[in-house]
Amino acid sequence: MEPEPVYRTPRRRVAYYYDNDVGNFSYGLGHPMKPHRMRMANNLITNYGLHKKMDILRPKRATKEQMTRFHTDEYIEFLSKVTPETVAELTSDGTRFLIGEDCPAFDGLFEFCTISAGGSLSAATRLNSGESDVAINWGGGLHHAKKREASGFCYVNDIVLAILELLRTHLRVLYIDIDIHHGDGVEEAFYTTDRVMTASFHKFGDFFPGTGDVRDIGMKRGKGYSVNVPLRDGIGSFEFGNLFRPIIQHIMDWYQPGAVVLQCGADSLAGDKLGCFNLSMRGHADCVAFLKSFNVPLICLGGGGYTVRNVARTWTYETGLLLGEELDEDLPYNDYMQYFGPEYKLDVPPTSMDNLNSREYLEGLKSKIIDNLRQLPQAPSVQMQETPRNSLNPADVELSDDEDSDLDERISRKLRDAHIQRYGDELSGDEESDHGMSDDESFLASSRRGSYSGLMARDLSTRSAITSTTLSTLPPKAPSPFDHDLGHKYMQTNGVGGAKGKGRAKRTFFAARAAAPHWAELQSHQQAHTANMIAAAASFASHANGGGLSGSHGPGDASPSEFGEGTPVPGNHNSAAHLQQSGLGIGNGGGRHSHAAVNGSRRMTAF
Repeated sequence: MEPEPVYRTPRRRVAYYYDNDVGNFSYGLGHPMKPHRMRMANNLITNYGLHKKMDILRPKRATKEQMTRFHTDEYIEFLSKVTPETVAELTSDGTRFLIGEDCPAFDGLFEFCTISAGGSLSAATRLNSGESDVAINWGGGLHHAKKREASGFCYVNDIVLAILELLRTHLRVLYIDIDIHHGDGVEEAFYTTDRVMTASFHKFGDFFPGTGDVRDIGMKRGKGYSVNVPLRDGIGSFEFGNLFRPIIQHIMDWYQPGAVVLQCGADSLAGDKLGCFNLSMRGHADCVAFLKSFNVPLICLGGGGYTVRNVARTWTYETGLLLGEELDEDLPYNDYMQYFGPEYKLDVPPTSMDNLNSREYLEGLKSKIIDNLRQLPQAPSVQMQETPRNSLNPADVELSDDEDSDLDERISRKLRDAHIQRYGDELSGDEESDHGMSDDESFLASSRRGSYSGLMARDLSTRSAITSTTLSTLPPKAPSPFDHDLGHKYMQTNGVGGAKGKGRAKRTFFAARAAAPHWAELQSHQQAHTANMIAAAASFASHANGGGLSGSHGPGDASPSEFGEGTPVPGNHNSAAHLQQSGLGIGNGGGRHSHAAVNGSRRMTAF
């Protein structure tokens, strides 16, 4: 008899976002927030060998445009400009944007914000694309930042930006906060919608930020979708878990989110400098393990945590937990070994502080919260619509540092590569025409963008030569047409309609602009136009030698070079008419670059 097959849960794909620069910043001497803790955690993760078991990615820095998806333009512009020297002037002596001493204007502030927000945005994008099941950004989780002001050591709310990105793909998103402080910034952002449910487990009372009462459940369409679990000092891992698991289980079963964002603030650990909870490292990590068991796309973010050695230990342990790795209790040698003495263990034990949360209080709290949740409709529906695509933003294109290469060519090449990668080398829109134009007109219009400036410069230099003091026959060198046209370059490289990696020719990015018949026709037209210009120049030269302008002037004549722009030139007043008849576009046909005959005198116009 054959043994029964053993079914194993497939390993979840984990993406880990880290920027080496994040540990370079400082809030200032004596400030409890230490970005250096992210560097310590990353070093410990690497020395445990966890980097070999997940995708290590450096996130793109968030742009101003991405930050203003939530924050106001004025506030983000302020963050990009403020310095320690200008903070008093830009904040009107601390009355706007940066209020109080919690959020100082330190050197490199905006760059720090771009790193934090960029990691969370990249994590959300990674989940949306399906490339990973779990994404980690310990540099994020700054949950206090408001729409137009900083708060609680937080300047840009990367959590809100990540959730907004997740909502492009997922119908509902659940946000869970186990930081000791209430996640007021995230709750406020989604207080009136049912597409995001927020659940915060925090200290409530005479404690920052002072919000998060159990009765705060949302309003309007979001009524009931804000869950607050206010706790008292000294709660331990056992009591916290007995409250966390049933509440989250009910939310997951009833709300059925498409993705979960977990803020793993480590200031709820025992012994934190600013915290007053008594969670052990494993009690804190049990919350992560419980959410992992649902097999729902998950983003794990950092947050608070002001005893840096315990923060590094806990986030390292939770990274291993998400990877399914059991880590040795004895710490491996690392660059910050001196921080972890004298025990050098991967552990944060609880302390002997008193627990002010009675059993009756916790049971009553749990019952009230679950009763509120039962009044909600199951899995609120959302009107289905097409998921918006990410645009090909030139600001996001990474350019090489090769100084010898042409900037326009590099940008266009990057955009073309991005287009081919995203759309399978095919245009998704109406590439056949531009605003109803035919193929011929579309090709002419697109080619004109790349070559118009070069051709116009050559035409103007030719006209200047015609009006010089000594007129001679123009050199018979035809200008090379469309030297800078990307359609021509693409056609020469890949052939007409060539698509790399495809079995048949397709309409590629420049196919409509690189058709051979159009190219031959335009080349012939350009050669004919050049020949006409040379003939006209020769005709004008012979006319000038016979009378009018010449190389030698009479007593009353003057060279055109002696007159400035707009100065009447005496001499032959019939020159403009003659040039107009010769087809050089001077006169009525010359447009904004034409000569004008006014009151019998000719004015020289600078090109």
